Amino acid sequence: MKNLTVGLGERSYPIVIGSGILPDLGESLRAVAFPRKVAIVTNETVAGLYGATVLDSLHRAGFQAAILKVGDGEEFKSLDTLNSLFDALITQGYDRSSGILALGGGVIGDLAGFAAAIYLRGIPFAQVPTTLLSQVDSSVGGKTGVNHRLGKNLIGAFYQPRLVHIDVATLATLPPREFHAGLAEVVKYGVIRDADFFAWLENEHSALLAMDAEALVRAVGISCQIKADIVEIDEKEGGLRAILNFGHTLGHAAELLAGYGTLRHGEAVAMGMVAAAAVAEDLGLATARDRLCIEKLLQALHLPVRLPSFAPAAYLEALARDKKVKEGVLQMVLNRGIGDCEVRAIAHPDRVIPPILEKYSEKASA
Repeated sequence: MKNLTVGLGERSYPIVIGSGILPDLGESLRAVAFPRKVAIVTNETVAGLYGATVLDSLHRAGFQAAILKVGDGEEFKSLDTLNSLFDALITQGYDRSSGILALGGGVIGDLAGFAAAIYLRGIPFAQVPTTLLSQVDSSVGGKTGVNHRLGKNLIGAFYQPRLVHIDVATLATLPPREFHAGLAEVVKYGVIRDADFFAWLENEHSALLAMDAEALVRAVGISCQIKADIVEIDEKEGGLRAILNFGHTLGHAAELLAGYGTLRHGEAVAMGMVAAAAVAEDLGLATARDRLCIEKLLQALHLPVRLPSFAPAAYLEALARDKKVKEGVLQMVLNRGIGDCEVRAIAHPDRVIPPILEKYSEKASA
């Protein structure tokens, strides 16, 4: 069991991490004085697996709780789904003294968090992430939102939860592809911030793949601590927090071009990290050995490392709409070796990106 804190003054909140702790959720919510009337936002799959456990835990702790189901998949992270959720909240009498609990993966967390941020101008919410990707990334830090047909996460708000309650035992019910996709974000933390953690992942990746509880708690705990440390310094991505987007620039473009749901987010991030490391190599920030180490670890974790073979012009068009573009200039996170990184302005992506696609796309590997 690990207990961390995201220190944001009056908006600070705990992250509770353990194995087999989902039945303790009600007590965790009581400890943060969470509202007694709770809407549990989840999908059909997660509700079938964990809905009864969560409801029982909340009821035992004195909460009034009900499950609100939304569609399962990235395509449901939309304004249409958000409106259907508001319909349910309004008709079922949820008011400003109520709270929302996100039970599921990143789609559920982002959607439910955004709903909480703007429903009645803001009501409390808590994160109970059940996928590895959401446990180590999206549940921590307060980024909420939905997708637009022209780009990922373009509509949203920074809105911090009251609690993040992580039970790594829920990972046992993930499809292997989903679990492996989550490991990409774990690797990201080692590359950008902690060379020792990266080395530990190289040595212990077999334990992670075997879902060893101790290894999982450690990996999730270190990942969450790194993210919490960054969020405490830069909550709203004015500077340092942007480094958490390592691998996401070309990764998000690949997701958009492939069609949301075709690639898992972590798979896209894995591809994007290798491409970013190649850009860093070309600019002299990292070596070929650094890139190969990243590639080798991702492949050992059963992750793809080559971007889909779309035309360079299509990638450039998608990158132009990336939310990290500032005053028309693309900002890209590039690794400095292993364990450090920087945000670099790419003034001429039309010169930088096509050569990378030529070398690090599926076409190049064929």
